[in-house]
Amino acid sequence: MNDNRKPFAATFSIEATRPRQAEIAALAGVLKPGTAVYLSAVPNMDAAELIEAAARLRQAGLEPIAHIAARRFASAGQLHELLKALRGEAAMRQLLVIGGDIEPCGPFTDALAVIQKAGLRDLGFDEIGIAAHPEGHATIPPGRLEAALDEKIASATAQGLRTHIVSQFSFSPDRVLTWLRHLRACGIAAPVKVGMAGPTSVPALLRYAKRCGVAASLRGLVSGVGAGLVGQITTGTVGPGRLIEALAQVDNLGDIAPHYFSFGGVVETAYYACDASRGTQQSSRAMARPNSA
Repeated sequence: MNDNRKPFAATFSIEATRPRQAEIAALAGVLKPGTAVYLSAVPNMDAAELIEAAARLRQAGLEPIAHIAARRFASAGQLHELLKALRGEAAMRQLLVIGGDIEPCGPFTDALAVIQKAGLRDLGFDEIGIAAHPEGHATIPPGRLEAALDEKIASATAQGLRTHIVSQFSFSPDRVLTWLRHLRACGIAAPVKVGMAGPTSVPALLRYAKRCGVAASLRGLVSGVGAGLVGQITTGTVGPGRLIEALAQVDNLGDIAPHYFSFGGVVETAYYACDASRGTQQSSRAMARPNSA
């Protein structure tokens, strides 16, 4: 284990998808108070469920941050009511504003429209996360992705909102490093939460990776473990150790930290993240093991 890993992984955020009350209670016993827990924008999760989960996370001493998917709101009033409830019932101060990969249901065609028109500062929010894609996007050209990122940061800053970037998960250290260096070379100094998949079975990861457009880098991860481990790893569990190790050894990348997607379960991912923060987690190659489930 490389001791240089500890500073990068020492602080982190984690994603949860429809966390149950028991899971939130377990997270409170695993994570440090104030750890950011992002609540994914699940299509069939209604506002009441999102607000309840956010309020429980706040009561548990954690920092809830909701994904706000612009295209899913039928009206500006619907979005306003949700944001007002998240502020009032969960004391939420931060949001991750995303477009949402569907046709618009109402007036918000993309994340920029929410940033520009939703009056986030007036509602009491002081920081937003902006999504980014180190491996590109299936339907958006690279040049447009870069321009949109600039526009969102500029609009948020003009309103007095702090910004951070949350990247889509990747399994390729080279791609992530290239993307981060390009980001900094373009003058974007915002903190970056680097997306990575928490420990999960490879079959499950393949499903998520294909859906999210990052299957190529996962195939590279699997092919890189060596012939002797391929059979084991494809039926066992793999984590983001190689990516953590690579990022921990590079300087001059600015404020970066892990952002864990909890495909293998939010509590299990929290344990992994805490181990990595203490520098006790092994690389993904070393941790590959048969699934005991």
